[in-house]
Amino acid sequence: MLYAGSIVITLWGVAHIVPTRSVVAGFEPLTEDNRHIITMEWVAEGLTLCFIGLLALSITVVGPARNPLSAVVYAACAAMLLVMAAWSALTGAKTPVLPMKLCPFVKTAVAILFVMGSLWR
Repeated sequence: MLYAGSIVITLWGVAHIVPTRSVVAGFEPLTEDNRHIITMEWVAEGLTLCFIGLLALSITVVGPARNPLSAVVYAACAAMLLVMAAWSALTGAKTPVLPMKLCPFVKTAVAILFVMGSLWR
């Protein structure tokens, strides 16, 4: 569960970053400042998701089973994903764009995988 969640959220982050140019173009016409801000925020979320996934993966690969520090890392990653899921549900998921509608569910599912995986590790 920990490996699956780590891989899913890392790939979701990459999938968030890759279409940045076309996403920003979808907001045109924009001022140059707004273009920079949307690009920054879009990539920042993708990088955050990648970081969460790679952090959880790293602690799974390197850390010993039942390590208290590992449990804290998994809990923190799950908590952040739930905060991000709630924010996505209140904002982007209200758009007609399917990936944006799926985002809260993907983040919540991975948070559940992290919690369950940390309990059964």
